[in-house]
Amino acid sequence: MSEAQDPEEFYKKLKSQLLDTSNWPAIYLFKFIVPTNPQKIKSIENIFDNLGAVINTKQSKKGSYTSVSVNVKMKDPDAVIEKYKEVALKVEGVISL
Repeated sequence: MSEAQDPEEFYKKLKSQLLDTSNWPAIYLFKFIVPTNPQKIKSIENIFDNLGAVINTKQSKKGSYTSVSVNVKMKDPDAVIEKYKEVALKVEGVISL
C-alpha cells in the first residue's frame, strides 16, 4: 500500500478482490517484510499463533531485512484484512505485500 493511498479504500478493494478470486474459507498466503529483529519476527508469529499457520522466514542477502511468509486457513476476506491491520498496528516498520 502506498503512503498516499487511503487505507480504508485499499482494504475495500482488497476485500472485493478476495471475494472474486477465492472460495472461503481458504488458505491465504500473507507476506511481510520487516527489519531483521527477532522481536519483530516473533510478534508476527504470535499474531498467527493457534491458527495452524505455516510460517517461513528468509533473511535478505545483506541480512538487513527478513521476509516472513504465513500460510494459514482464513474464514473470509474480513478475517484476512483484520490480520493485516493487526500486524500493521503491532509491528513497527513492517511492509505488507
